Amino acid sequence: MSAATLLLIAAGGIAVLLMMVIKFKINAFIALLMVSIGVALAAGVPAGELVDTIQEGMGQTLGYIAIIIALGAMVGRMIEMSGGARSFAHSLIDRFGERRTPLALTVAGFVLGIPIFFDVGLIILMPIVVGVARVSRKPILLYALPLAGAMLTVHALLPPHPGPVALAGLIGADQGMMLLFGLPIAAVVTVLGFLLARRMTRREYPMDPELYERVYGGTTAPDVDGSGGTSTPATDGGKAESGGGGTAVLAPAVGETQQAERPPSFGMILTMVLTPIVLIMCGSVASTTLADGSPVRTVLGVLGAPMTALLIAVVLCAYFLGVRRGWSATRIEEVLGSALPPVALVILVSGAGGIFGKVLVKTGIGDAVSEVLQASGLPLLTLAFLMTLVLRAAQGSATVALVTVGGVLAPLLKDVDLSSPRLALVALAMGGGALALSHINDSGFWMFTKLVGLNVATALRTWTVLTTGMGLSAFALAAAVWPLV
Repeated sequence: MSAATLLLIAAGGIAVLLMMVIKFKINAFIALLMVSIGVALAAGVPAGELVDTIQEGMGQTLGYIAIIIALGAMVGRMIEMSGGARSFAHSLIDRFGERRTPLALTVAGFVLGIPIFFDVGLIILMPIVVGVARVSRKPILLYALPLAGAMLTVHALLPPHPGPVALAGLIGADQGMMLLFGLPIAAVVTVLGFLLARRMTRREYPMDPELYERVYGGTTAPDVDGSGGTSTPATDGGKAESGGGGTAVLAPAVGETQQAERPPSFGMILTMVLTPIVLIMCGSVASTTLADGSPVRTVLGVLGAPMTALLIAVVLCAYFLGVRRGWSATRIEEVLGSALPPVALVILVSGAGGIFGKVLVKTGIGDAVSEVLQASGLPLLTLAFLMTLVLRAAQGSATVALVTVGGVLAPLLKDVDLSSPRLALVALAMGGGALALSHINDSGFWMFTKLVGLNVATALRTWTVLTTGMGLSAFALAAAVWPLV
């Protein structure tokens, strides 16, 4: 079968996938599975080999990332259920002071966003945002916009989030290197996002009237001291889509602990978050700087493996956030178990993306795409970013975009034989593409819109612009580091 025919089949498969997910609202796992089978058969994979191809794609992907996603979710759940997330945010506010509260909440979003999934973290921290807005009589958007941007940044760029983890497995990037380069890049992107959000919130935006009244207790606009804009109740000409947004914000976070239970300290939560990150980075540094056979390299290699590092973090969380605070073994088991159902679909979608990538390789589509891309003349980093950006904008999911493009680019990246640092930078550039252009086909867009009480037009002018600016910044930073490694 000619390369042109294979490319047409691949393009048709991606188009059908987008139509199924966007237009017909078919579950992403089912859509990926169906499209993978269709592309395989259309490209000439024998029916007898189809099942083996699917099993190989699913097994190779999930065999690596399922454990990591599950353990990462458990760490996040322990921090959430122990009240550590709220305690951490309040401690930051106390340390930064009232005038720097938006920056404090942004830092909280960045740190807590590493182990906690974006949607969960947003739900946990929004009651704090609302409380701060009520006391300070400043617009909710002033606090919520940079905080949510910080959480989405680490979700798109850094392990142990599912998209970056799956991408690392597909293209062979080292997760320790991704963290080594990704943490400073994500931190700079977060600072730039904070500055952009502060500039955008200087102007007035309409707000859902019900939420406005519940937060501020009337119809008078919040006070403004020049550091942020105002939020006014939406009029008929700019009515926000309430959709239960007010209730969602002011309701206690899922799994919120009783106030009588003393929450963990700031230092304790910071230690729990940083422990797996430090272990993974130490393992990567040891593997590149120490000689083969070195006992230190062997030990750090085991401790720094993402699975081992996160398992250690789960054990530490169970002890310090559970046992030492009087939790029974039954309660700890229930909390850890409750972390798994919400991530089941994420794991399955990641596995289905792995199947699609396997099909692209099995049929020769991946090689055909590699040849065309190499002939396009675009720099590799730019190509990876743009492909991820386009797919993210088209279907909405950052994880699906990373997994799908990772499968397409894997053969090309294998051919060019990049160093480990450059593979990590490719993954981070793709993360920038997955961060950008969050709009109406993204569930995170709707969650932010509803929780903050914005109408769609306002959300597009603020949230979509912010995520796009931050995504472009991530790519630009990765490109700046590229010549240095």
